[in-house]
Amino acid sequence: MPTPPLHALPALLFEDPAVMAAAAAAELVSVPDAARPLFIAALNRLTGRRPLLVAAPTAAEAERIAGDLIPLLGAEAVELFPAWETLPFERVSPNLETMGRRLRVMWRLRTDDETLSVIVAPVRALVQRLGPHVEDVEPIILSAGEQIDRDALVQSL
Repeated sequence: MPTPPLHALPALLFEDPAVMAAAAAAELVSVPDAARPLFIAALNRLTGRRPLLVAAPTAAEAERIAGDLIPLLGAEAVELFPAWETLPFERVSPNLETMGRRLRVMWRLRTDDETLSVIVAPVRALVQRLGPHVEDVEPIILSAGEQIDRDALVQSL
């Protein structure tokens, strides 16, 4: 896996004495919007706790933060946990991509994926219920050009 282009930048943030003094002096630190991804990446490296969950006020803000974290931490280290676009009792099925992204995050959490460092989610996604037996879902991994028996694939679904 290639090193993210801005990989060394978060470590430099906590080498600054002024930043360390501010972080040590208060339980709550206000960080300007433009610096939040850098601060989140640095906090992730400093704490060693994985994964770090980042709650964003909106879906657009969550997507922006996740996109800004990728050059700092790498694409495999950052996951966006999207909210359902539909209400629970609407007669409309949720978007397949949204379902897949949510299941991917849950699967990576369940398998203790060492490469997962940060999960970014809008608040709405964090308060929405998960589907029944979501922890039992196993992904089906196919490669380009691979052939698989159709009946076996249907059975595994």
